[in-house]
Amino acid sequence: MITDRSYAVEPWTVRETTLDLGVLAQSESVFALSNGHVGWRGNLDEGEPHGLPGSYLNGVHEVHPLPYAEAGYGYPESGQTVINVTNGKVIRLLVDDEPFDLRYGRLVAHERVLDLRRGVLERTCEWTSPAGSTVRVRSTRLVSLTQRAVAAVAYEVEAVGDSSRVVIQSELVANESLPEPDGDPRAARALKSPLEQEDDFASGNRLRLVHRTRRSGLRVAVAADHVVTGPERTTTRSESGIDVARLTVTSVLEPGQKLRVEKLVAHGWSGARSLPAMADQVDAALAAAAHDGWQGLLDGQRACLDDFWARADVEVEGDEEIQQAVRFALFHVLQAGARAEQRAIPAKGLTGSGYDGHAFWDTEMFVLPVLTHTAPQSVAEALRWRYNTLDEARERAAQLGLAGAAFPWRTIAGPEGSAYWPAGTAAFHVNAGIADAAARYVEATGDTDFERETGLELLVETARLWRSLGHHDSHGVFHLDGVTGPDEYSAVADDNTYTNLMARRNLRAAADAAERHPDRARHLGVDEEESAAWRDAAEAMHIPYNDELGVHEQHAGFTRYQRWDFDATRPDQYPLLLHFPYFDLYRKQVVKQADLVLAMYTCGDYFEQEYDEEQIARNFAYYEPLTVRDSSLSACCQAVVAAQTGHLDLAYAYTAEAALMDLADLEHNTRDGLHIASLAGTWMALVAGFGGMRRDGDRLRFAPRLPERLRRLAFHVGFRGRRLRVDIGADKVTYALLDGEPLTIRHHGEPLTVGTDEPAVRPVPPVVRRPTPAQPRHRAPNTGGGR
Repeated sequence: MITDRSYAVEPWTVRETTLDLGVLAQSESVFALSNGHVGWRGNLDEGEPHGLPGSYLNGVHEVHPLPYAEAGYGYPESGQTVINVTNGKVIRLLVDDEPFDLRYGRLVAHERVLDLRRGVLERTCEWTSPAGSTVRVRSTRLVSLTQRAVAAVAYEVEAVGDSSRVVIQSELVANESLPEPDGDPRAARALKSPLEQEDDFASGNRLRLVHRTRRSGLRVAVAADHVVTGPERTTTRSESGIDVARLTVTSVLEPGQKLRVEKLVAHGWSGARSLPAMADQVDAALAAAAHDGWQGLLDGQRACLDDFWARADVEVEGDEEIQQAVRFALFHVLQAGARAEQRAIPAKGLTGSGYDGHAFWDTEMFVLPVLTHTAPQSVAEALRWRYNTLDEARERAAQLGLAGAAFPWRTIAGPEGSAYWPAGTAAFHVNAGIADAAARYVEATGDTDFERETGLELLVETARLWRSLGHHDSHGVFHLDGVTGPDEYSAVADDNTYTNLMARRNLRAAADAAERHPDRARHLGVDEEESAAWRDAAEAMHIPYNDELGVHEQHAGFTRYQRWDFDATRPDQYPLLLHFPYFDLYRKQVVKQADLVLAMYTCGDYFEQEYDEEQIARNFAYYEPLTVRDSSLSACCQAVVAAQTGHLDLAYAYTAEAALMDLADLEHNTRDGLHIASLAGTWMALVAGFGGMRRDGDRLRFAPRLPERLRRLAFHVGFRGRRLRVDIGADKVTYALLDGEPLTIRHHGEPLTVGTDEPAVRPVPPVVRRPTPAQPRHRAPNTGGGR
């Protein structure tokens, strides 16, 4: 269905069978490996050619001045940008003195395979040098999910046809040359050679480099050890210098003989630990990796992923591309957070430097919901990172004249990194998203220790923000004025419906949690009066509604704005923000990404309790022709509500757009890193959309229905210590509890208790047919050219 496939469509692998140097940067993102702490882009082993070299340590960044034409109070002074740390994956090869470079000689065959079950990237190629020597190269690369600091490469060279003198150079390389970044030249200067050398070491097969960032003052240590296997008279030599440490392996291979190097690489960083301590840390990590050995790392990786897929796999029958895409998505979402351990989950994960490596609100609202039901421990760790940045968030709130905590719109280390306040500081909904993620995690896991020690304070400080940001009018109605919701084509508006509903949920959750933990709440200064004020504000929250049109407003007054002239907008003028001034966008009815539609999913209880399904359908029909999806966060949300309102074919198309965002490079920017939230949205579209999964506090409900194109959809959900499998066909659904105590759920409103003894089978009711709403001109779902 993609007109020009880059990758073979297979259920458990992503396979590239030819090497196209024109899209090398995109494939480097697709083939990136990570564990949330260490990230290696899928660069070729020998380092060149490349699109964007990338080796990342979560949290390692450099700071630089933020540009302003005019200064203003409260503007952040410094930006933070992820940096390319010491590269430990480089293994260069020379064949009879000719560098193994795919731009020269003749590439006979080249294949790379990302194995989603084994968690490895495998490469096989055959190359003939300009001088006529032929070798076969095989490599396997992993970033360990079991040993947080460790990544590894097994690299093997085989002579083909004639004997060859081969030299392998295994390197650690710091301050690699990078493509010039677009944008602020001050940021470019800050990122040029950001690492200052402190120590280098080479002895035997062991290498180590220690550097420190120039401005942020973070110390980075990377070390490598090697196991070399080859013919007799194979020799090794090690050396180190300012930015390079190298092990050189030399051998003569007769036809069929192989030279193999197994390279273990350990990474560490700290803003406080000394140079000797950091050197010891990576040496110890190497010792632990060497104890397991290469095969032990492979076995541990497979065991970890076997456990994950038993809890997370989604099976799709009827569309092989979506089947591959959802597993690709789940694999990368897991990689983004598996071992982040009190660090952020950036918008690009550790797959590229897009968005400067920053984390946004989409972590809590798109990525963490998936992990909550598939890998919940990583959710607790991500929220502990937010908790660890509370002091910065409190300082930011105080700077803005507010109580509580104002978490940043974009950040790496905690301080606000957005220089554009209408789409940054004013987007206060990030605070409610963090609170919602904390409450969602506790409801799904029953982890009351986390709620007491971490979640409660997040809820309290964000509730205090809303209470001080908003106000009661003369009629007692509570308003949140001058805020920016998820739709970045509307800014600094009054009573954004999504923000108000999420804030209402935040205020109630804080009051409820304070009641459950009264002693801890008192320690945080919460008394009955404050808790009552939160409940009052929640009950009185204004939710804008246009009685004449019979629809909810995205924000107060939105439906009276002039509609954007879609007929006069050319297809090459999207995304609109690159061709029209924000001033024009802000005062028109045009939606960048689902906003009110997202609210109907995340706060569906409000719409279902206060209104009915027809109201949700009217809202969706109104906003669909206004939503241009100039954001990768939109399609999955529209898929969910399209499925809920019976537009199953439209939901299917939006699911395909979310699923293929990176595998088909739909937005032409996969080169900068993967769209982790859109990948997570693939799960959301399938599980919450066609599975109809919603949560009612500590209970789950489902309303499954499939589009005609899908014959079957099955998925797993972890909830309250149970593992539930939902298997949906065209006319029936089977709920099977795989382990745990009996679980009470709802199926299309019907209460249902499922035990491990016998699956429960229920019919799928027919869909209510409604006219399918149109999209803006030129903005139909982008499915890669074929659906």
